[in-house]
Amino acid sequence: MRRRIFIATGTAAALAGCARITNALNENAAIHKSLGAAETLNHVLIGTHGRAKTYRDSEVDRDFRINGFDTPSDSRYRGLVRGSFASYKLIVDGAVERPRAMALRELRAMQSYSEATRHDCVEGWSAIGKWAGVPLAAVLKLARPTPKARFIVFHCFDRSPENDPYYESLDLAQAAHPQTVLALDLNGSALDPDHGAPVRLRVPTQLGYKSAKWVYRLQVAESLHPIFGGAGGYWEDNGYEWYAGI
Repeated sequence: MRRRIFIATGTAAALAGCARITNALNENAAIHKSLGAAETLNHVLIGTHGRAKTYRDSEVDRDFRINGFDTPSDSRYRGLVRGSFASYKLIVDGAVERPRAMALRELRAMQSYSEATRHDCVEGWSAIGKWAGVPLAAVLKLARPTPKARFIVFHCFDRSPENDPYYESLDLAQAAHPQTVLALDLNGSALDPDHGAPVRLRVPTQLGYKSAKWVYRLQVAESLHPIFGGAGGYWEDNGYEWYAGI
């Protein structure tokens, strides 16, 4: 773990200036009004975070590497797998005007993103996958974050070896980036359990630990401090940098 923390801290700390710009954008009321729709907003965000490089289908790693914690094995998740995720609901709640519980079929009906991008792991390896899914901003637009909303917290089915819940977070500016998506498919097929089915976050502009798997809830929050360890994610609570831009 210490090696991972060292790499993550060194990489992300070099981009602290970008994080400060992001925080300024996050306070802007235009972010709240334009999530998921404004071409001008996308232009601003791409200028801040950059846009991740995309790849040809011929460059995709068909056997995309599996990493992270073990695939959830509790009865709740196993039941969803047995039912082909027919009863799955993505909860969107917290600081929103319109809380939602979205079935997988609803998310698939919204599907509008497909790109091949590279996953860069903090441990030093990378892999290229073709991801398809729903822009996160489109889901948040339906829920309407309140004026005081600042962060999106992703709650996941998996747990650490110590049985701590896994979670991650982004701010609203990062969530509005056109390449930040809720991925449903990988390399032309629905996500399998080992790769994060039925929904995983995909953030190609940041290191891989930000792309949380097995997401079941989006909590829109005014602050990260009251949530679990208060640092914005499982790994962040254990010393990683919250902003992991690459």
